[in-house]
Parts: sequence; structure tokens; C-alpha cells
Amino acid sequence: MTARSLPSAPGRRAVLASAAGAGAALLLAACGTDTSDRYTSGDSGYVSGSGVATEIAPEDRAEPLEIVGTTYDGEEFASADVRGEILVVNVWYASCPPCRKEAPDLQAIHEDYAEQGVTLIGVNVRDAEGPARAFEETYKITYSSMPDPDAEIMYSLRGQVAPNAVPSTLVLDREGRVAARVSGAADPSVLRAMIDRVLEE
Repeated sequence: MTARSLPSAPGRRAVLASAAGAGAALLLAACGTDTSDRYTSGDSGYVSGSGVATEIAPEDRAEPLEIVGTTYDGEEFASADVRGEILVVNVWYASCPPCRKEAPDLQAIHEDYAEQGVTLIGVNVRDAEGPARAFEETYKITYSSMPDPDAEIMYSLRGQVAPNAVPSTLVLDREGRVAARVSGAADPSVLRAMIDRVLEE
């Protein structure tokens, strides 16, 4: 069994048809790009609409990701240090509307799953410390985030997260392999179900 897409928000087909026309929709489907219909126009840089969720069977997962960086608190982080746990990686920036929408849900997930061996780490692709801290204070975020001004972390996520797919969320299994991904704002119930299934492995 290969990667399977979970249902997205209702009306996706209608949005495709109105935004790009039926021919463009068919072309996107043929290309197999499950997030391209959800990008906003212009240079806003975020994915509009509900997230497109995909899960990957254990036998089909790629090699472990090596994610390293320094948090806004000055602490070194390496995904290899949390092998044996589930790692949830959220890519965001402060002025991204879908990022603001999903922030309370991510914080709740962090609180609910921390004692079950689930670590949540943010990757901020745009902000200096000031805006990032303001965002965290506004939404009472207590998990750590790493700034990625030079896109070094995003480079380590290549093939898993598109450069302009913000927000995006990855669920890594205990071996550090991508077990699930969401491109766009994560539906909390879908993300929790993804985490639960990886915890059960």
C-alpha cells in the first residue's frame, strides 16, 4: 500500500473549477500535485483552504530526515536526539493567516501528547525573533521553534515540504521517517488521528 490521501474540505472540486477552469483542474490532477490548487495568488506565500493530508504506510516510508537547528531560545535541536519518539514538525511564519488559525490546535496537541512521547517543533521560514515571540505570546505557544532564514532546514525537508507550502506539518515515526503530512492548515482531528496511528505502530 502506498501513500493515501485523506478527505479534504468539501467544495474542493468547485474551488478548482472556479479558480482554474476544468481543464486546469484535470491537468493538476494528472500531474499528481495535491497542493497546487490550494496556493493563493500573488506572493502571499501560504497555502489557502483546508490542508491536504497524506499518510504513508511503514513499508513505503523514505529514509529518516535529519533536521537540525537552533531555537529562538538558543537551544540546539536535532531530530536524531528524539529518535524513539514521534516528532511533529510544523512549518510556519507569523503573518500567515492559516498559521494563526491552526496555532491554538497545535498548542493543544502539544499539551495533550507530550507525555505520550510526542515532540512538537516549529520551523519559522520568515520571522526574526521579535515577530515570532509576539506570535507565540499571542497564541500561548509553549513548544519551541527554530528560525530558518537561510532555508537550511527547509532544504533538509526537500521532497516532503514544498518551499511555498506554508503552513505544512509532518509527522515523523520513531525512526525519524515521514509517516504523514499535511499541506495547509491542519484539521486538528485529522492530525490527532495521524499521530494516534503512528503511536500505535
